[in-house]
Amino acid sequence: MPETDLKQQLAERFREVNGGHPMTDADDVYVSAQFVVLEELCAVHGREADAVRRLMLEQRLPLPGYLRSDGAEMVPADLFALAEEAGGVDLLEGWFTAHWADPIAGKAEWNAYLSGQYVCLHSVTPATIQRKEYLTTAIGAAVNEPDAGSVQWSMRLHALVDELDTLEPAFTGYDRLRFGGPTSRDSCIDAVRARFPRP
Repeated sequence: MPETDLKQQLAERFREVNGGHPMTDADDVYVSAQFVVLEELCAVHGREADAVRRLMLEQRLPLPGYLRSDGAEMVPADLFALAEEAGGVDLLEGWFTAHWADPIAGKAEWNAYLSGQYVCLHSVTPATIQRKEYLTTAIGAAVNEPDAGSVQWSMRLHALVDELDTLEPAFTGYDRLRFGGPTSRDSCIDAVRARFPRP
């Protein structure tokens, strides 16, 4: 199959998953700073871009995180790292899902990983996915703790928020469109810091 056909198929799959929201100039600038063009990453790693597109379409590697407005498929710089750690693309799914004790949860996270929508993490690994889940849950539950509002509580809360801050990038306007609302940074970092200033 010609590369142009694969690129078109991948763009269609991307829009099926993310919707047809336009990328603004600001979105393009953000994405270009945070991600790399698929062809450029493949050149660095000695891979054929069309072969990687095929793996994405076969749901063996994640979709691009973004399609820039010029059509460039934007992917994380460490796109191939997990497959290499797992011992190859063929072993990746089993290796990835084994990080969750519950097979159903593991499969759900695998599907989320394949969507390419884990743009909420600087580095997407089972460990960072699990840590983000723990932190966002803990931050959300903090307001109901018995000592909520105390200095000790505030210190605990801000430690959680600060750790999440190190895991997450800034996001861009396009993300708020495709996710249908505020990002986890908006709700668990920025809003919490505004509502509960450091003591």
